[in-house]
Amino acid sequence: MKQGSEADWQIYLGDNEERSDLKMPDPPPWRPRRSTEPLARSGDGLRAPLSAATRAKGKTYQADPDVKQTVNAALHLRRPLLITGGPGTGKSSLIDAVALELQLGEPLRWPVTSRSTLREALYSYDAIGRVQRGGNSTAADKDLDIGDFIELGPLGTAMLPAIRPRALLIDEIDKADIDLPNDLLNVIEEGSFHIPELSRLGKTSMHVRVFGGQDRVEIVDGRVSSFEFPFVVMTSNGERDFPPPFLRRCVQLKMPDPCDDPKRMKAIVAAHLGQEKMERATLMIEKFIERATAGEVLATDQLLNAIQLVMGSYAMDENDREAIVKRLTAGLGRKA
Repeated sequence: MKQGSEADWQIYLGDNEERSDLKMPDPPPWRPRRSTEPLARSGDGLRAPLSAATRAKGKTYQADPDVKQTVNAALHLRRPLLITGGPGTGKSSLIDAVALELQLGEPLRWPVTSRSTLREALYSYDAIGRVQRGGNSTAADKDLDIGDFIELGPLGTAMLPAIRPRALLIDEIDKADIDLPNDLLNVIEEGSFHIPELSRLGKTSMHVRVFGGQDRVEIVDGRVSSFEFPFVVMTSNGERDFPPPFLRRCVQLKMPDPCDDPKRMKAIVAAHLGQEKMERATLMIEKFIERATAGEVLATDQLLNAIQLVMGSYAMDENDREAIVKRLTAGLGRKA
């Protein structure tokens, strides 16, 4: 291919097709790999397979040109993707589509709350459990089993060395404590973090559990270092503004509202429910878009739920249909 052609730089095509030929381009010089290729190759398969729910969402996701362009920029630059947008616009589903197409495995997910901490994103240490077991062990055993009580968190697991990036969703980052977003990006920027409980033992190698499973991974000198930076998607409902130092380290995407593009909305309905149901629901779709255009806050999944129920093979008279549609597509507020 000619250098500079569009096909050269598109890693994510947004066509909902699984690919087995992913080869990440070299990172920018200011984002060097922190681990070795042999270690990354040995750990590349340590990722959960796609769940049925993730596969379904990935197969039906409708990515527009702006979304594809921004995802590719984030992949090339190894930067987190910060997505803002209204409810039901596909903010948290995008990562499923990318994970499906690029075969990144089941995305790791971290729903953020006001009590979330950087430590829980990286790893957890069950000190009480270790003390309890230590009471029944010899002195020699006590230094050997600490790995049984450490579990990497979603971010910690995402940062394990691998040839293909792991996918991590940090959902609703705007709910976090004011300092957490910058603390998170400092670790992601560095591509490495330290587990003091391991390095204190003076042992060069220990095995710990990965997030959400029983697989164990070797940690050397108490440090986790990335080879490929994880593909990180952070979602925000726009409940607060972020400081410029945080924003400059992200690739930002304002998720388009499907109600602004009737053709895309119909494509979303057809992808989820089939062409035949979409065509039968044309009037319902048009009325839904009219309400959104007039200023109501509505979510796409409300429309999908209504079409699925009233266009299904159920005995339902017209009064029931109208009442169900009204109930399932109740407005979520008014646009600011």
